Amino acid sequence: MDHYSTLGVDRNAGPDDIKRAYRKLASQHHPDKGGDKSRFQDIQVAYDTLSDPEKRQQYDNPQPQGFHFQHGPPPGFEDIFGQMFGGHHPFGNMFGQRGQPPRNRTMNIQTAISLEEAFHGKDLIATLGLPSGREQTIEIKIPAGIQDGTTLRLAGMGDDSISGVPRGDIHLTVMVNPHNRFQRQGDDLLCSANISCIDAMLGKNIFVDTIDGRKLDITINPGTQYGQTLAAAGYGMPKMNDNRFRGRLLVTINVTVPNNLTNQQIQALREAFQ
Repeated sequence: MDHYSTLGVDRNAGPDDIKRAYRKLASQHHPDKGGDKSRFQDIQVAYDTLSDPEKRQQYDNPQPQGFHFQHGPPPGFEDIFGQMFGGHHPFGNMFGQRGQPPRNRTMNIQTAISLEEAFHGKDLIATLGLPSGREQTIEIKIPAGIQDGTTLRLAGMGDDSISGVPRGDIHLTVMVNPHNRFQRQGDDLLCSANISCIDAMLGKNIFVDTIDGRKLDITINPGTQYGQTLAAAGYGMPKMNDNRFRGRLLVTINVTVPNNLTNQQIQALREAFQ
């Protein structure tokens, strides 16, 4: 199976292209969303290979396949080749003497959470199928304030196929789903509030819902203009590395104009402003 075809990218694709393709396909084919498990595993393997520069290099440039020794090369074999090629083995590290030691693979997985869960943080319990065939239940703590696309490293909790060497890691990419009311900009949250043109002219206090379910009292000053943004410090998202600090809540004011005034109201406005 060609890993590039699995992810739908060409062989010259950059790391960002590979990551975008993986995130899209993994989201579509995740078993929790009704996707095919084997297809999802193929996507995981392809991304695991192509996202690692060393593995990708080995995949793109496989070692020659002409010599197969069940117990290593015959005695003196490397000495002969060393003499023929000036001390440099023509097949690089195919026999492993100078190569890197075997190691277990890093597993790449992802999960999606709501903006509210990103605000509070979330504890997950997940059961994963390891490449060795063993199932493992892990507990994952997603920190409050996590940004969309952040990858968490779970050291020593991944592949255990090769015994006698350290286990691989798990890289968990956290996707934060779009919110129906708030947009995120760094640690700031953006939302909008509608007021009438009369309130914009005269001023008014309004209440705005915050991400954590509170009511924020905001003062609309007389003469507030359409599109003006009001900032409330400390009502945004917590900073992931220090939850003592929070971003701002930025409220953009939409000024609405009534279209159902009575003749008496229209006349009163004319008398007031003309």
